[in-house]
Amino acid sequence: MTTTDDRVSTGLDHPKRGLDHPKHRRGQLGPGPGAALDLERWPDLTPPTPSLSTKVRARIASGIFHQAVRRLPVRIHLNDGRTIGGGKDGCPEMYLQHPDAFFARVGAHGLIGFGESYMAGDWDSPDVAAVLTELCREIATLVPQWMQKLRALYVFRQPESDTNTVQQTRGNVARHYDLSNDLFAAFLDETLSYSSALFAGDPAAAGWSDLAAAQERKIDRLLDQAQVGEGTRVLEIGTGWGELAIRAAARGANVHSVTLSSEQQALAQERIAAAGYADRVTVVLCDYRLVDGEYDAVLSVEMIEAVGHEFWPTYFKKIDEVLAPQGIAAIQAITMPHDRMLATRQTWTWINKYIFPGGFLPSTEAIADVTRDHTTLRVNRRLSMGRHYARTLRLWDEQFQSAHDRITELGFDPTFERMWHLYLAYSEAGFAAGYIDVQQITFTRPVTEAR
Repeated sequence: MTTTDDRVSTGLDHPKRGLDHPKHRRGQLGPGPGAALDLERWPDLTPPTPSLSTKVRARIASGIFHQAVRRLPVRIHLNDGRTIGGGKDGCPEMYLQHPDAFFARVGAHGLIGFGESYMAGDWDSPDVAAVLTELCREIATLVPQWMQKLRALYVFRQPESDTNTVQQTRGNVARHYDLSNDLFAAFLDETLSYSSALFAGDPAAAGWSDLAAAQERKIDRLLDQAQVGEGTRVLEIGTGWGELAIRAAARGANVHSVTLSSEQQALAQERIAAAGYADRVTVVLCDYRLVDGEYDAVLSVEMIEAVGHEFWPTYFKKIDEVLAPQGIAAIQAITMPHDRMLATRQTWTWINKYIFPGGFLPSTEAIADVTRDHTTLRVNRRLSMGRHYARTLRLWDEQFQSAHDRITELGFDPTFERMWHLYLAYSEAGFAAGYIDVQQITFTRPVTEAR
């Protein structure tokens, strides 16, 4: 385990090792601890050092795990031939291939260890998302109440280097969004939209061919909510790869879009120019806190998750500051229940460590409270889209796994692939279980408060 001042290796700063790794597909199991692992790239996957403390923690983790799965509709297959869990035939299955290593990691590092044990191949599943969905349904009760009361003593705290200050945010953004435009293109649809789609019908019935249209539907609804049309001055906080800016410009709007990803900026500018809207859209590398001007509409799609709870007032005050008196703001935000938000806001998670440094999800109550206490903005409308995100993520994950050869060509190793498969599956599970949601939220000013 690194200290909280260390950066985790992403596996990108060393040449490929020429190892013959299995392709990891949904339904194919992992290699096991130590096998196919490059510990020079992934030093934090080194098994915990054997000690009395490690053994005690592992026994506690094993006891909690066995007690929890007895009441869950899952089957856990152990390496000695036994099967535990409360599931029947056809339920989600997990293969605990190296239980000693698994419990040692979980005992030492909690949920971070759970994720790292998957990266290391200690456990696997024919359908990781299905297993994690059942765990997410009971997330608040998996750990005994007595242990939850001691949470502050054993959870990891966010390192100071991950705090999203003006000086540090660009580095945090780069660790995810600047990995490679080609990596994202390998699993996203042609709109390059990296946020929840909005399907026309039942999301569960949607296929890959429906995804691009569903992404356009999502964007168009947000533009409609903000009344974007001919001559509208639009500020977009978080450019992505430019699809929202293109669709806003197609309506006749003038768009100023800000991003902290140089990779995204370059490709977004190319796509905007190819669409013929370079005269209507500017994309600049700029922290949202440094934006000035006045705009009729402020739009932001799944960017608030990267702000950090300490800076939510700053984020909304900036929107309030630059929004014209009769303007409308519309955001798409991943949210979590308020009680879980309060319980976890000081926790450094596996997602923070490996996927989104400095990220944290707000609750809808927190958004309403912050805007009420710090701005003249008020929540006007909300649309919940959680089931749509679960399906979006399933489609991304299937595409990601089918793109193994391309991802390997880009220089990403099998451990990185397992990490990202877990990230996509874990995210899908959160939405499928209803533990997290995604919402489009529209903000206006009451007439008496309009500037």
